[in-house]
Amino acid sequence: MKRLLVHLPLFLTVALCLLLAAHGPIAQLTHYHEFADGSVLFGVPHAADVLSNIGFGVVALWGMARLWHMQGAGRDGYRLFLVGLLLTALGSSLYHLAPDNARLVWDRIPIALACAGLLAAVRAECMGKPGSLAASIGLGVFAVLSVLWWYFTEQDGAGDLRPYLLLQSLPLVLIPLWQFIYQAPRADKVAFGGALALYVLAKVAELNDQALRDALDLVSGHTLKHVLASAAAAALVARLIERQHNRGQTL
Repeated sequence: MKRLLVHLPLFLTVALCLLLAAHGPIAQLTHYHEFADGSVLFGVPHAADVLSNIGFGVVALWGMARLWHMQGAGRDGYRLFLVGLLLTALGSSLYHLAPDNARLVWDRIPIALACAGLLAAVRAECMGKPGSLAASIGLGVFAVLSVLWWYFTEQDGAGDLRPYLLLQSLPLVLIPLWQFIYQAPRADKVAFGGALALYVLAKVAELNDQALRDALDLVSGHTLKHVLASAAAAALVARLIERQHNRGQTL
């Protein structure tokens, strides 16, 4: 039974790729760049959407300060994850100042890199690989290419988000599965489960951007998305710091 489970992540990855291939190109929503936030602060347009990205930067710098020299099989993947978070703070802020496709590239590439790093790190840890550098490089390259694929197909009038959506989806499917198969510590499962719940709430908020703006008046759904996604990242970083602290006490 265990042998069959070990191959399940690969089977699901292939199945997801085949489903996306059969589906055909997935285009970006026509009104994607139309956000509900119309706030202006000190001359900064869309100020709430722009400034709410500070959370990603704070979490990234916190993680870098505490985890950059961490030991363990997943260290290279986690470094890529943290770099992706920091770049997300910068890229998403740049995008929301004046949303368009060209700026969206610099928003999506960091998000894809963060997903790639997280995948590489948890895979290495759960499977007991000697390091996650090769996987981080490979998935990092795929992350960049997935966004460029969307951008250039969008330029041709037939935008295709499938590779980018695949990379965003895989951590949500594979990480809980790896943690189950390889019996990750309960605290790791709880931390990722909490982060996953926050991320799902973030996506729900994103899809209800205008409705939440109308209901809450002071904040839009997309702004809430940034806050909730930052909290999800913070939950993961906090668990990694706790692990490093516990490991240091046992040495």
